[in-house]
Amino acid sequence: MGKRLIPPDKGTVEEVALREALEERYLAYALSTIMNRALPDARDGLKPVHRRILYGMRLLRLDPGSAFKKSAKVVGDVMGNFHPHGDQAIYDALVRLAQDFAQRYPLVDGQGNFGNIDGDNAAAMRYTEARLTEVARLLIDGIDENAVDFRPSYDGTGEEPIVLPAAFPNLLANGSQGIAVGMATSIPPHNAAELCDAALFLIDNPKARSRTLLKYVKGPDFPTGGVIVDPPAEIEEAYTTGRGSFRVRARWHQEETGRGTYVIVITEMPWLVQKSRLVEKIAELLNDKKLPLVADVRDESAEDVRLVIEPRARNVDAELLMESLFKLTELENRIPLNMNVLVKGRIPTVLGLTEALREWLDHRRDVLVRRSKHRLAAIEHRLEMLGGFLVAYLNLDKVIKIIRKEDEPKPVLMKTFKLSDVQADAILNMRLRNLRRLEEMEIRAEEKALREERSKTKSLIGSTDQQWKTITGQIKELKTTFGPKTDIGKRRTTFSEAPEHDEAAIEEAMVVREPITVVVSDKGWIRALRGHVTDMSGVTFKTDDALKFAFPTETTAKILIFASNGKFYTLDGSKLPGGRGHGEPVRMYFDIEQDADVVAAMAYQGGRKFLVASHSGNGFVVPEDEVLGTTRKGKQVLNLKSPDKAAALCTVDGELAAAIGANRKMVIFGLDQVPEMTRGRGVRLQKYKEKGLSDVTTFKASEGLSWIDGAGRTQTLSIKELKDWRGKRADAGRIAQGLPKNNKFRGTPSGGKAEDE
Repeated sequence: MGKRLIPPDKGTVEEVALREALEERYLAYALSTIMNRALPDARDGLKPVHRRILYGMRLLRLDPGSAFKKSAKVVGDVMGNFHPHGDQAIYDALVRLAQDFAQRYPLVDGQGNFGNIDGDNAAAMRYTEARLTEVARLLIDGIDENAVDFRPSYDGTGEEPIVLPAAFPNLLANGSQGIAVGMATSIPPHNAAELCDAALFLIDNPKARSRTLLKYVKGPDFPTGGVIVDPPAEIEEAYTTGRGSFRVRARWHQEETGRGTYVIVITEMPWLVQKSRLVEKIAELLNDKKLPLVADVRDESAEDVRLVIEPRARNVDAELLMESLFKLTELENRIPLNMNVLVKGRIPTVLGLTEALREWLDHRRDVLVRRSKHRLAAIEHRLEMLGGFLVAYLNLDKVIKIIRKEDEPKPVLMKTFKLSDVQADAILNMRLRNLRRLEEMEIRAEEKALREERSKTKSLIGSTDQQWKTITGQIKELKTTFGPKTDIGKRRTTFSEAPEHDEAAIEEAMVVREPITVVVSDKGWIRALRGHVTDMSGVTFKTDDALKFAFPTETTAKILIFASNGKFYTLDGSKLPGGRGHGEPVRMYFDIEQDADVVAAMAYQGGRKFLVASHSGNGFVVPEDEVLGTTRKGKQVLNLKSPDKAAALCTVDGELAAAIGANRKMVIFGLDQVPEMTRGRGVRLQKYKEKGLSDVTTFKASEGLSWIDGAGRTQTLSIKELKDWRGKRADAGRIAQGLPKNNKFRGTPSGGKAEDE
């Protein structure tokens, strides 16, 4: 037996409901994830791990231009001083900050293997070296001047900044990705120069809306380039609400290879798409014959991306080929926008473009005021010291005499010359070399300059207009550094409209066009035999199942299925199971009731008309183009009242219609008596006392009525021979002698037969 748990003394046991305990603990975990791990701060755009890495690197003096240090040294210091988590997690974050294909404006300058666009991992941290970039320096600039608040580190032995001063609009410029508990963030990178323009406009127009700022911020600017193909209205909606997405496509061009042949060359990939995985995906699709327009794909990339796609033939339309690739691969990627950030470092909020920039600008103003106050205090302190120095110069002999004779010269100096504690210490700490005559002149000049600076600083602290004017100057300087004329500043992602292509043409382009024969069984199982099969004797079925329909078509065709519930369903021929087995039930593809059966099946052609009829004898004519169902639920065409069912369908081919009932009676009437509708119950075609309708067909008077008898021979009756059955719509008709015993017109153009009732 295990050791028994001994309860504590009486009076110290506190009962807590399990639900309350779990809620409290899970809420604490969720808040910890949101605040300390997944969501960036709206002010500096950084998560705690990134902020700690940058601050740790600054303490190591890894400024731009300084010598590199091993990444392991950086990770060790950050983990030991600020971030008590796994070293690999810290290194992964550092690596990402150094990748120029992941970060629009990298914050870490890496030396060594930091991974690549193919998805290869970086070298181990003991091999790579790192230092800060100029962008990171801008984020940290002023941190020693009381620009931001600090808090104790996790072990209480040091301090870390709550937020960085952020003289760079990092939240939007570099973006951020994160998943918390119950919320997530996804901010794509943007162009810094455009953000500066928008910020300058926002300073002059504080009430500007996000849609107005889109004049400056066109949209995301990804480090890997690409083309955004969203309409402007959708982009505007995304930036206004802070939620949306962007369709990003690879950049490509056509290269002529002589004699009318060409290849497609992809030079830019969508952001965060791994090139090697993409090439593997295209190769898989080629092997599965899902890219019939493509012959081959090869990666010729070196420093730059160069992915070559060879078309199947010289007459293949390049744009159609690319549309098929965009549809099936990550050459088109959807980048989400969810600007869920921590406002003031505390409140998770989804911001629009204006609000996000406003948070940064307000933070810059706070930093400016705090740095100015810090500088003012330093000026006041220095001026106080300089005042003491001047007293010493004016009374040098007396000061030296006091210092030489007095055991405690400090209080005597303070009393004699009315000095402050700071001034007395400054005089006592003065070096002998500073007693030269020239030093007095330099001190007076420094004092004059400091008094002027103090006056300006006080004026700045007291004037909001001056503060915004100063920030405007800083942002203009930032825009010059990262302007469109610089290598890092010019826009990489462009905007375009996706070319309009017929959806059917794109679908067809992605399927190899091959002849097939669609086979449907009595039990509703469907499959596709290769080629056009005319002899069905070799086709096997499950026990107690048999052939119901069979018709030739192609893999690129759409298959129409009419069910006894009055609905039409549409299925792509390319998605049908092969003919080796017994196929699959139609119910696997659609939401069809268990008691519903397949009434008819055919390949969609377009432009035809169908005569549909129910068991009770109601029916109407419906255009083929109106019956295409695009969903699993199908499209209701023939309205029915239980227990009525759809019983028959035929393609309209002629001006006369024939209806035959289960009572073996048939009536022939003009098709002009039947209305054309897109949906409804229709009109009465034939009248019955007890039994219902068995089948319908249409025919031309000049050709007569044809059907197939039990021996498979085609029988025909001329219009004269049919005179006894001529009548009007809704007549009961007469007994149909000479017709097949199953009462079916199986030779109708529909290629199918109705279900026996």
